[in-house]
Amino acid sequence: MLALTIELKRKQMIHYAKEYGFTASETVQCSQELDALLNKQWEQQLLSIHQPNNYSFAQ
Repeated sequence: MLALTIELKRKQMIHYAKEYGFTASETVQCSQELDALLNKQWEQQLLSIHQPNNYSFAQ
């Protein structure tokens, strides 16, 4: 779900950049929102890597 949200935000940012320019407030705000989403995705990936597994091989 997060990946889809990121892709939609990326497309929106590209649209704004083409429509208003790279430095327009709409484009910059959208870029910042995309950055926040990407940071959230990165954090989730890091947490999933560092989660201890619950598997026990001892009997």
